[in-house]
Amino acid sequence: MQKYFTMNKARENKPHIGVFGRCNVGKSTLINKLVGQEISIVSSLAGTTTDAVKKTMEIKGIGAVVLIDTAGIDDTSELGKKRVEKAYEVFSQIDLAIIAFNNDFGNYENKLIDECKRLNIPYVLVYTKSDLLSIRKDLKATIEKTYNHKIIEFSQNNPKSVASLTKKLQNLIPPTSYQKKGILKGLIKENSVVLLVAPIDSAAPEGRLILPQVQLIRDVLDNNAIVIVVKETELEYALKNVYPNPDLVVTDSQVFDYVNKIVPNNISLTSFSIVLARLKGAFEEYVKGTPMLDKLKDGDRILMLESCAHQPTCEDIGRVKLPNMIKKYSQKSVEFDVVAGQSPFPREIKEYVMVIQCGGCVATEKQLHSRLLPIIEAKIPISNYGISIAYMSGIFQRATKMFVKK
Repeated sequence: MQKYFTMNKARENKPHIGVFGRCNVGKSTLINKLVGQEISIVSSLAGTTTDAVKKTMEIKGIGAVVLIDTAGIDDTSELGKKRVEKAYEVFSQIDLAIIAFNNDFGNYENKLIDECKRLNIPYVLVYTKSDLLSIRKDLKATIEKTYNHKIIEFSQNNPKSVASLTKKLQNLIPPTSYQKKGILKGLIKENSVVLLVAPIDSAAPEGRLILPQVQLIRDVLDNNAIVIVVKETELEYALKNVYPNPDLVVTDSQVFDYVNKIVPNNISLTSFSIVLARLKGAFEEYVKGTPMLDKLKDGDRILMLESCAHQPTCEDIGRVKLPNMIKKYSQKSVEFDVVAGQSPFPREIKEYVMVIQCGGCVATEKQLHSRLLPIIEAKIPISNYGISIAYMSGIFQRATKMFVKK
């Protein structure tokens, strides 16, 4: 099965819990009981659930989470195989898995557990329909001994089942999936002044800022610091007439070179993409992989990864500006593939000499890790939009030195 999974095109920044199991095992009923309303169709007909069904709910002690109901993993029809692939793709989006089963626990469930272990995803084993037939004692003992996991016996007619499962979810879901990290933690303090450079071009959304810019503004305010936002065309004026010595300047990567020439060397400078890379945990891999830009050859192929789907324009950073910059920098005839949202990778990962990931503003650390893991395992160099641009602009050291461990 294809293991190179992609991101949800509109991934909400909430913990995601995937529910997996065979056809008619009771996944949809379980979700409906957890949520307290019928969001998934319940039927005795195999294949009722096709594409993943999502529902946001509140879990005490965690907050809002997204439950994902997936198709049965034992559907062997031609269409069913595609449904199973879609079900496995959900692993790249989730922070916790619920594996539902009946008394026929076997290879299908073992494969689900193996996938959880491979991606380091915590999981809950739930025996469903216990109101109809109790779990075999020998099966329960074998499973709990093999996987060192206590089984939750779930009955749709017993309210205590929902309480038991909810408590288990509370205990197992990684705190990092719902506890927010500070984007600029350790870089600024109370009353620091942060200047954000936000270009407005045809790729910018109408009437609003892009998500990384909004996230940085909020993070600065959460640190009881001061934020100034300007376009690159007003940067020089702001430094001369508004505040000449900010503690930190964060710019959009596409104007890195221009901003670098204006901001004095004694002022720390980086980009939105780079601070997000540092937040999401792949920073060291990006720094290690970026020098691959100096080794490109004619005919090499690079994969551009976007965490979200959007309407591309002639000024699109990942599809137009960055590829053109790489071609100019390397002086090589390089080919590019772009993957956004849930689109599958168009080629085997080994066909790429390099992968460049966007800032990942709509993804959590867990989703980025799951997405990049098979690439790292294949030893393909990876980089990040902002880090690549900084490298090719000759300001790689300046833009990253504040994050390098001494």
